[in-house]
Amino acid sequence: MKRRRFLCLAAAFGAAPLSARSGAGVRWSGRAFGADVSLQLDGPAAQADLVLNELPDLLKRIEATFSLYDPASELSELNRTGLLRGPSPWMRQLLDVADRAHRLTGGLFDPTVQPLWQALAAGGDVAGARALVGWSGVARDGSVRLGAGQALTLNGIAQGFATDLVLARLRALGARQALADIGETGALGGPFRLGVADPAAGQVGWRSLRDGAVATSSPGALRLDRDTFHILHPLSVTAPAWSTVSVAAPGAALADALSTAAVFLPAEALAGLRRRAGLGRILCVAPDGDLRSV
Repeated sequence: MKRRRFLCLAAAFGAAPLSARSGAGVRWSGRAFGADVSLQLDGPAAQADLVLNELPDLLKRIEATFSLYDPASELSELNRTGLLRGPSPWMRQLLDVADRAHRLTGGLFDPTVQPLWQALAAGGDVAGARALVGWSGVARDGSVRLGAGQALTLNGIAQGFATDLVLARLRALGARQALADIGETGALGGPFRLGVADPAAGQVGWRSLRDGAVATSSPGALRLDRDTFHILHPLSVTAPAWSTVSVAAPGAALADALSTAAVFLPAEALAGLRRRAGLGRILCVAPDGDLRSV
């Protein structure tokens, strides 16, 4: 499944080979979560080699935890059985961020929309699936338990969480200047210049990123049918307010989750979200292609 956002990096990593050195830096590109991922790292060659040796395995471990499509993943086990005993630290941490995003957005970020997604995609019982949506049905008390018939999708947060994990490992290895795009974009040091693009309007602006993260959501990047966007409102049948929303935050997981929900929020509500969550600038592309800043 294609990602819901289009974030253009000022440097075009996608055309790079698996790894390429330039002076004291290295650029790496690969695949994870069914999408292109990339890393730009400035530092000593020995440090870069450590990172490159570890990165593919780290990405595989992240996918093995959160993938909807790997039947052996933790998430797949939870959705299949409704119960995950002894969830991994990564799963606990991600669900903590999901819970915070749910509260910050008044319930607009809700990973329990998975049955609704499946019903809309496959022509199932949409009304029945919508009745299953509700984060309050998820119990976390050492184990993770879902309500009857519930299932989770972490597609709106897992790539941001993966970006945070990669940056944390880079920091632990001594990196001070790095840019990672693992579906969402995170930076150590900077500033890095990122282009913001919309599926319909194309590139509409630029933003600067230093020691933080940016996540961008575009409902129109994928549609289930002509009138149904793949970012679903968990509470009602509501069209997105924005064609694209780009959120800057200290961490990529939170930015990822909030950008997902933010596509349904009017400008005044986005301003409140920015204050409550301690966010950086929120850039929005209106349906007519105009770029607005909150």
